[in-house]
Amino acid sequence: MAVDEQGRVEPPVAADETATLLGFLDFHRDTLAWKCAGLDAQALRATAGASSMTLGGLLKHLAYVEDHWFSRSLHGHERSTPWDEVDWGADPDWEWHSAAEDTPEQLLALWQGAVGRSRELVALALADGGGLDTPARRAWADGRTPSLRWILVHMVEEYSRHNGHADLLRESVDGLVGE
Repeated sequence: MAVDEQGRVEPPVAADETATLLGFLDFHRDTLAWKCAGLDAQALRATAGASSMTLGGLLKHLAYVEDHWFSRSLHGHERSTPWDEVDWGADPDWEWHSAAEDTPEQLLALWQGAVGRSRELVALALADGGGLDTPARRAWADGRTPSLRWILVHMVEEYSRHNGHADLLRESVDGLVGE
């Protein structure tokens, strides 16, 4: 395994579809961890330009997204704490707003816990024998059901998009730049 100068494991350059998708997802998870590493609460609350987005909000949002797609959608589980306690109708962006109330340690633990559970849930789905074609247990409102393949590609997209935000936010905090 090749590791870059930030300690991120590079995605495999010649592997099967599953290893490639999981490699890219983990690379983007590692990128977010790198962009948020060593920051205090003030830095995790910093915004850039006209946006209200923060690195702390990104961590909490991506923890929610991890749990939503791998636990709730793929495996059909009910929402767990803290997501089950939220009035999503009153504040559909609760995870973004509430992150300012959390410590860096709480935010990192929430996100790292969600990533760990997601890895276990993906491994469980793959062990069931359906591979990347494994359908999610929760269908969308229109009746369509995404596959594990679709969920993994969507998660790579989700992290890729938000890592672009993290680049700008981290640079505005302390000048750290890099891929």
